Amino acid sequence: MTVVSLSLGNFQLLLMRLISFDPFRSLGMPGVTYIKAELVFAQRELIDAADWLIFPEYWQVNSLVYAYKKRIFPSINSYHLGHDKIEMTRAFQALVPRNVPDTKILASTPSHCDDILDTWIFPFVAKEARSSMGRGVFLIENRHDFSRYAKANSILYLQEYLPITRDLRVVYIGDRVITAYWRQAPIQGFHNNVAQGGTISYADIPNQALQLVDKVAQGLGINHAGFDVAEVDGQYYLLEFNTLFGNLGLTEQGIDSGAIIMDYLRRQTVSNG
Repeated sequence: MTVVSLSLGNFQLLLMRLISFDPFRSLGMPGVTYIKAELVFAQRELIDAADWLIFPEYWQVNSLVYAYKKRIFPSINSYHLGHDKIEMTRAFQALVPRNVPDTKILASTPSHCDDILDTWIFPFVAKEARSSMGRGVFLIENRHDFSRYAKANSILYLQEYLPITRDLRVVYIGDRVITAYWRQAPIQGFHNNVAQGGTISYADIPNQALQLVDKVAQGLGINHAGFDVAEVDGQYYLLEFNTLFGNLGLTEQGIDSGAIIMDYLRRQTVSNG
């Protein structure tokens, strides 16, 4: 086990034993021991000795937290809510209902589909519960689009269409907002994601959106996420968050996310013992 020595103010030396299951996301973080995810049960002694287990795969988290009683980063809240957009949206609705687009979550039955077609106006947005980088998000413009989506999904996850050509990615690491940037959709594009051809702008970032993300992250116990926020006529809407988000917006600004994570883990270790 590699031991990381960190200075804690001018008074105390803190030794943290860290294990990572993702060599790429922990790249550049000093002194972290890497274990392949599939070896997690074979390396029980190392696991037991660790202060933190960072970036486990989703299938590992229940065993690590509930069976092994270990601290993980990102938090189990981040993993559980980030894994399923439906559960995420319901948590948003419970915490900040005014900041969630009009949403319907229903079983994909013939009667529910008929109700949607009778009461919702095209276009609207349909989503799959588990997807990222803009995949699994569809603009429904007519009955044919909706029928194809409904046949392919057992759950209808529908949201009102917001008339936007960009959204705001707000990066939250540890206990604070780290950066934010606009993602502009390509001409005639529907998705704003950089992975789908969107471009980045760091100009004129609204403080209200940052405050909203801070409130939600603190309220839900999220400590590593890229939140997507839309603005319509001065009203801010939470679209979703991704626990394992892309780092392009951070690297372009020279932000060292590893150092931020290490500082957060150090402070959490001190405060919680």
